[in-house]
Amino acid sequence: MKKEKQSIAYPVIFLSVLTLVYIFVLAGLDFMTKDVVAQNQALELEKKILYVFNLQDDYTTDDEARALFSERVTTVSETVDGEAKTYALLDGDKEIAYAVPFAGPGLWGSITGYLGVNSDFTTLTGIEFITQSETPGLGGRIAEEAYKAQYRGLDISAASDKLFVINRPAPGGNIDAITGATQTSKFVVNMVNDDLDTFLKEVRHGE
Repeated sequence: MKKEKQSIAYPVIFLSVLTLVYIFVLAGLDFMTKDVVAQNQALELEKKILYVFNLQDDYTTDDEARALFSERVTTVSETVDGEAKTYALLDGDKEIAYAVPFAGPGLWGSITGYLGVNSDFTTLTGIEFITQSETPGLGGRIAEEAYKAQYRGLDISAASDKLFVINRPAPGGNIDAITGATQTSKFVVNMVNDDLDTFLKEVRHGE
């Protein structure tokens, strides 16, 4: 027995068996929690869409969010791969606002999110980020309430040349960029303007 443990094969076999055990355990946990993870991800997205429509805050419970989303929000379009959907906020049968997906490059990775606009396309209802990997304390502050609140109720009725959102102090500026994160602020404004312009062209072309 002592000779077996001292052989070169013993630690190799031991580590191989241990690795297989861990693989089976992790695979089992992943399988058992797959549905729960998917449900939590769906709930998180629903809360973010409700936030864009200014219908969710820190006091909204999970059950309230699910019920509100089910009752007031519907999908109006989606990309071929189903990754990005456009949602509408309903008042009865009438669509009164839209949550438009946006995406683009950030400083360290892709940024994705939703921008809300009312149904006459004159006012933004809010913004929320789904993914971002900007520098914490700098570009990462786009996910903070102080930055996002600037989009709430923002008048875009006088926008021209697809410049709906402009960082101050540029002419026509209507929001403040994040101090020390000029590039991230510029990236966000550019992707928001581009994707909102695309959405408006699609809607108006279909009218």
